[in-house]
Amino acid sequence: MKFGQHEPAHHTLIHISDTHLLAGDRLLGGEYDTRANLRAMLDRIQRVEGASALVITGDLTELGEPDAYRALKDMVEPVAERMGIPIMWIAGNHDERPEMRRDLLGEDYSQKAIRHAFDLDGLRLIALDSTVPGWHHGRIDDEQLDWLRDKLNKPAPRGTILALHHPPLPSHVPMFDILELQNQTAFAEAIEGSDVRAILAGHLHYSMSGSFAGVPTFVAAASCYTMDVARPSRQINGMDAGQSFHLVHVYDDQVTSTVVPVAAADPAEFFTPAWYQRLEAMTPEERLDFFSRKRA
Repeated sequence: MKFGQHEPAHHTLIHISDTHLLAGDRLLGGEYDTRANLRAMLDRIQRVEGASALVITGDLTELGEPDAYRALKDMVEPVAERMGIPIMWIAGNHDERPEMRRDLLGEDYSQKAIRHAFDLDGLRLIALDSTVPGWHHGRIDDEQLDWLRDKLNKPAPRGTILALHHPPLPSHVPMFDILELQNQTAFAEAIEGSDVRAILAGHLHYSMSGSFAGVPTFVAAASCYTMDVARPSRQINGMDAGQSFHLVHVYDDQVTSTVVPVAAADPAEFFTPAWYQRLEAMTPEERLDFFSRKRA
């Protein structure tokens, strides 16, 4: 229902990142229970109504282990099936392309870049592979850039959302710039003048937003652990807190990204279903008077 100037979003993407699953019940770094943290995030995600797709921007596993990919699939796919939405899997620098292809995607065992394009009721989603086998920094190879240009030659009815692991943004955390996406100028040239409306990424383990080549760019924090960016820049480290995911709302004229914390408290009882029903039954003028007017 429309309450203001804007029509409701026509697509809602759930954006999560950096699950870093390990085979077995091992803790990441001997400290972080990546499966329990992902399970808590998935429980929260299932409360979202009207989602269109689940986008997971890389570092799906910590070491690229076959059992970790199978465990991830067993955890995530039933949730997506219950919600009736597709999953967009993106490779990250901790992933291994051959194992990810075979054990997660059911594809041939290959080192080829993992790239896909999906049509989601007129909204085009493109998954890019920014990984460099054997390294942790990012790069989109020339073959992918040519493929991307070819895809973008024909605009999609509702535009295009790109998803990759390494964000094309600067980081105020010094070490992350070492592991940045390297060929950002070539990437910018590939999307110049296209219908790309937003870029989704991960890698940093903290939420961030910016603009790349004039395109809104949203970075989701990790489900496994996050970075405590309140500390001095050369003392920033990981913490088992602050996990979140993003709700990316795609409107006719803009794209927004909302950070949703996994940790939650019991909500207040003011905005009840009955309150919403009362509001919906009013005329626009009555709603403005009821909810906007200041009263002593």
